[in-house]
Amino acid sequence: MKTTLISIGNSRGVRIPKPFIEQCALTEQVEMDVQDSMIVIHSPRKPRAGWRVAFGEMARMGDDKLLDPHLGSTRWDDEEWQWK
Repeated sequence: MKTTLISIGNSRGVRIPKPFIEQCALTEQVEMDVQDSMIVIHSPRKPRAGWRVAFGEMARMGDDKLLDPHLGSTRWDDEEWQWK
């Protein structure tokens, strides 16, 4: 689809057709990025989305070790910390 840039103050904008908005589930706020000389508009990402799965995979692969092996547990770790 071709469209025309419209003036908005010192900026330019485009009108996004309603079917596009609905198909992409856009709301009042969007994120905008530039990728390979293209403007990409998308719904805001949720912070830490997918972390549970990624960390589970890391644990399964044994890739969740401390980066500094010289850092051991502290007295607080041993005596006071409780996993829930």
